Amino acid sequence: MMTKVGFLPEETSSFVGRRAELARLETALATRRMTTLIGPGGVGKTRLAVRAARAAADRYPDGAWWADLSPLYDEALLLPTVSDAVGLADHTLRMPVEALCEWLSDKRLLLVLDSAEHLRAPCSHLLAELLTTSPGLTVLVTSRQPLGTRGEHAVRIQPLPVDGAPDALQLFEDRLRAGDPRAGLDAPGDRAAAADICRRLEGIPLAIELAAAGIGRHTVAQLATRIGTRFEAPVDAEDLNPSRLDLLADDSLWPRRHRTLRTTIGWSHELCTPLERLLWARLTLLRTDFDEETAREVCTGGPLTPHEVDRALQGLVAQSVVQRDGTRYRMLDTLREYGRMWLAELGEERAAADRHAMSFLGLARRAHEGWTGPDQIAWYHTIADTHLDLCAALDHLLAHDVAGAQEMAGRVGFFWACCGHLSEARGYAQRALEAGPVDGPHRTRLQWVLGVAALLQGDFATAEKYGALCTAIALYDHDDEGMLGATYLSGLTQLMNGEPAAALEAAERVLRMTETAPPDGGPDGRRATATDTTSEPAAFEPAAFEPTTSGPTTSGPGASESGADSAPLESAHRLRCRLITVFALTALGRLTESGRAAAALRRACERGGEYWTRSYADYQLALIALLQGRPEASAAHARAMLAGKHRLRDSFGIALGLDILAAAIAAQGAGAQAARVYGTGHAYWRMVGHPQRGTPELGPVRETCELQARAAVGDEAYQRAFERGQADNAEVGLAAALHSDLQL
Repeated sequence: MMTKVGFLPEETSSFVGRRAELARLETALATRRMTTLIGPGGVGKTRLAVRAARAAADRYPDGAWWADLSPLYDEALLLPTVSDAVGLADHTLRMPVEALCEWLSDKRLLLVLDSAEHLRAPCSHLLAELLTTSPGLTVLVTSRQPLGTRGEHAVRIQPLPVDGAPDALQLFEDRLRAGDPRAGLDAPGDRAAAADICRRLEGIPLAIELAAAGIGRHTVAQLATRIGTRFEAPVDAEDLNPSRLDLLADDSLWPRRHRTLRTTIGWSHELCTPLERLLWARLTLLRTDFDEETAREVCTGGPLTPHEVDRALQGLVAQSVVQRDGTRYRMLDTLREYGRMWLAELGEERAAADRHAMSFLGLARRAHEGWTGPDQIAWYHTIADTHLDLCAALDHLLAHDVAGAQEMAGRVGFFWACCGHLSEARGYAQRALEAGPVDGPHRTRLQWVLGVAALLQGDFATAEKYGALCTAIALYDHDDEGMLGATYLSGLTQLMNGEPAAALEAAERVLRMTETAPPDGGPDGRRATATDTTSEPAAFEPAAFEPTTSGPTTSGPGASESGADSAPLESAHRLRCRLITVFALTALGRLTESGRAAAALRRACERGGEYWTRSYADYQLALIALLQGRPEASAAHARAMLAGKHRLRDSFGIALGLDILAAAIAAQGAGAQAARVYGTGHAYWRMVGHPQRGTPELGPVRETCELQARAAVGDEAYQRAFERGQADNAEVGLAAALHSDLQL
């Protein structure tokens, strides 16, 4: 939801008991700055943290935010994960920890770090810095052991009581009915047998849930007998033939006092068919939620055919080894650990990692091809949501398949740059270039990614360097895509350096050089160039650009935009190169030409479902209308731009759009409303770590419109409205700005 403050996972199953623990946590969160829930795996720390954070969230004006650390395989991913969790998309050259500290310094929020035990030292160091520099920050952590951070308040979480309280039995019954609504404890002896199961499992919630999932294959009484037999026998008895996973367990992860859970998971493992066990092991390579197609790609091989993967996956869901939420699946970290041990015992670690890497290289290829087309937003979100898997695949390819890593880093780099992962985009591109020789389009893409990331970080000298390198290499390779990309990079750098004439000349030249089929031609089949002024397009009229948050209902790659015609689509690089001409013409004051070029570009983007460039065409139309004295049309274009950028989660683009919207509102004489939108824009500029940015000609426009707004309502009222917009949660402020009847 756009208006939601913060993010906490949804609870998809019943919550049982824990009244005393919740009361202790309520007090701890109100009086302590850092609380750590400690206890063995499967004891219920995560569920308790979700419930406690949700109950306390209203006390934090800047929201409650959740970071799941369980999928992190490298401490280098800790800072990006926490930054993502709190909404920071830093676009600067600062150290990431410095940017995060600055972003949180004046906020009052609750940060929850879930499953921190495998990153205790780096988490402790990070939280020490954050708590020192952010006086309004409260932290809740779940971990099997305390982190050792100064001021940490540890709360030990025990299993559910099994004697004198109904909680464990209630959990068993709830999960039994969740698996089969017709099931229950109505047969004679069932309730007593279930209570015996809960006692033998020591009230450990995960163990109880796994046992309840086994009822489909046994009656409650049979299940109690089987569990009793297993738990009464000595673990080291020669005739027991214990699970191989029991023997493999690492005592540092599974100490003797937690052997009940380990044994229960081992028992669940033995209940699985051989193919279900194999799938369990192979799925552990996936760091993020996945769908059935991804499971097939990563896990198919040997006896696991694609059909058998589907069958085994449903079997694991039925046994609560894998959780399903709609079309998405995930595995709890405790069960993932167990599967990883089995994967190692099978000797499949390298083969599974190879399949995982190739699967996500394939995803990067499909996403790159789908950037210009009706699935752009779906691909954009897919790349953002699978970030940890893409990083893991890249790390594996850099070690074992350099050519694959070079291709992949080039194909996902622009996605990462757009969604704020500038450090990763730049870092992986640099590592890929240094890993070995690379020629052709892959080299051009890597250097282009480096240049774009540097440009967005304000490092114009580096951007200029890589723009020149890309141009030289693309000319040598006769690579049209490379030429268009290089011209976009160089042209945008020239615009930022106040050289619009040079940017325009280069962009028009390269557009002519690379001209092929006429995807945006008129009746005579001639391609409409960026500066075509043969007619005034109807789409340039302000009424044609009323803002809307509707659009294609793409829920994933493969959906298509209704109403798109069958005209050939221009490449992403060509559309972006045309955008340079629009920016340059506006900067040169050639507004009529720029407006026609922007409207033509917008049509080309709209036809193909391209939102990223289209949003910047809307932005230019807003600026042109403002400069031409048409503030109402400007505001309409600005809101259209903001709606597109919000769909893409592009914080930098939203910051630019809010500035131009505020200016358009100010030009209409609504000073207080303009001030509030300016304040929200300031919050987004802080989110990306920059003061107001943009091409040089924007500065005077901002200053003039701010003076208009102040003059309309007076300095005191202006400042109050500005501070309100700045204090709003960014998403809430954006939602308000997108409504034309903005209220104060």
